[in-house]
Order: sequence, then C-alpha cells, then structure tokens
Amino acid sequence: MFNLNEGILALITPSSLEVWQSVLISILTVLGAMLVGYLLGSVNSAIIISRVLFRDDIRRHGSGNAGLTNMLRTYGKAAAGLTLLGDFLKTALSILIMGIVGGFGYIGGISIGLGPNNPFPLVYIAGLFSVIGHIFPVYYKFKGGKGVLCTAVMALILTPVEFLILLLLFVGVVFASKYVSLGSVSAAVLYPVAVHAHFTVAFGGGSTPGIVSFIAVTLAILIVYCHRENLKRISNGTERKLSIGKRPETHKDDGADDSDNGEGDNT
Repeated sequence: MFNLNEGILALITPSSLEVWQSVLISILTVLGAMLVGYLLGSVNSAIIISRVLFRDDIRRHGSGNAGLTNMLRTYGKAAAGLTLLGDFLKTALSILIMGIVGGFGYIGGISIGLGPNNPFPLVYIAGLFSVIGHIFPVYYKFKGGKGVLCTAVMALILTPVEFLILLLLFVGVVFASKYVSLGSVSAAVLYPVAVHAHFTVAFGGGSTPGIVSFIAVTLAILIVYCHRENLKRISNGTERKLSIGKRPETHKDDGADDSDNGEGDNT
C-alpha cells in the first residue's frame, strides 16, 4: 500500500531487480528531481505577474531583480502577494512530486528524504534545483530572483522546526536593522547549522546525511552570493531600508540606475 512518507519507489521489490536496474532507477530519479526542480523553479511569478497585470517587466525597475521585495516596492502589496503565492506553489509542487516518487522520510520532525528503496534525498535535490531555477531561470535568460522565498518554502516543508526558528531570527534582524537582505543572509547562514543540530538531537548524536548537509550548505552559499552587492552597500551605508508603508514606486525605465543604489530583491 502506498505511503507518502516512503514513496512509490518503496513498492518496488529489490529482489526483482538486477543490480544495473537498481542503479539505473537511482540515476533516473536523481536526474528527474534535478529536472523537475529546475524547470518548475525557472517559472518566475514576478516576471509573469508584471507582464500580465502591468504590461511591464519587473526587471526594468528598482533593483532589477525578479522577486518579492522588488514587486512590493514597484507594484504594491497585492502584486507582491501574488508573487509569494506563485513562488510558494512552484517550490512546493517540485518537492511534492519527488516526495511522491521517493518519499519524505519524516523522522523526529524532520525529513531525511529517504524511503526503503531510495538512497538519495530526492525532495532535497528537487528543492535545491527549484532555488537554482529561480535564481537562474532558463525561460528568462538566466536572470531571476535571489532564492530566499523558495529556500524558505523548502525549509518549511522539509525542516519545519528550523524554518520557525530562522523565521523568528529573520524578523528580528529585519525589525532591528530594516535590511531585508541582512535578515535573509543571517537566516541562510544559520540554516545548515540548525539542520545539523536537529539531526544530532533527534538521532542521539547521529550525523546529518551527507547530501542533506551539502544541500543546506549550498543553499547558504547561493543566498550569500546573490546578496553580495547588498552586503557591500550595507557596509558603506548606501543600502535602502525596508519601508512597508511606503507607496509603490513610479514605473519608469530607470531600473539599471536604481539597482546600484537601492536594496536588491531578496526572493
């Protein structure tokens, strides 16, 4: 009987397969997780919404990034809300698809991403490539957002305890500094640390699965890299601070200039 925690691969009887067949299935499922995550991640909600609703391209305004913060500043809360929903759904869908295939493997409040016949954490691989697709979308000349929202959705689904802890950290840093980028980077850097700590506690000193650790560290590196210009501006005092109550910016073709002086999008 199908169990979502174990996935479809759990229904396969190992004794019925040759070694080469098992290896082939593993290769195909990993490639499938990468492809599903990347292609769905490349669907950029901010670009689609700006084109459909405003006959415009969000990348021509503000920071030049196609993500939530720039949508909020340029078009307002409604457009930002639709962007959040779209990016949430694409990341969640990519993870759900691979969860159905390979299982979520929730143990002790955290997903290990492994099922009985699944040696690779397909849900984590799909999540990582969804973030990569969001940052470097194949449909939009590899120019997208900064991956924070997609990473947050992945963390919410697979590591909910870490998500809640880091969300509080993010809110605290942003509240204190008014820099969304600083809050994003702070949470991203501590994500692999929090995941490792959870595995250590939940499994009595057991180490974090190698691929899961690698993916968590890779996500942190990607987000820090995408915010490198923001961090430079924070250090020299030119980074714009978040102002939720501020009216949307006037739409004009000056995004390239503004991107050097304003806070970049953090999704």
